[in-house]
Amino acid sequence: MGLPGMALSAIATATGAIMYWVVTDQGTGVRFSTVGLVFMIAGAIGFVVFEIIFAVASVPERTLRNSLERQVVDTDGRTSSFNEGS
Repeated sequence: MGLPGMALSAIATATGAIMYWVVTDQGTGVRFSTVGLVFMIAGAIGFVVFEIIFAVASVPERTLRNSLERQVVDTDGRTSSFNEGS
């Protein structure tokens, strides 16, 4: 959910910025500048949270398995390979 969440946060931030700086009409009981400020803050917080989630999810999982590739040559000169995993 890293990239979609980051995109949604960016959209919320952009919508909040438009409501805060561009919309000049103030309705009765609702101040668009205040709602825009809330959207910008929520979008910024969401962007940081989803960036952390995306960074943690992108770390490859480490395994402690060891493997050994062997090649065996018999007395006739024929070779065979196999992989031993533990």
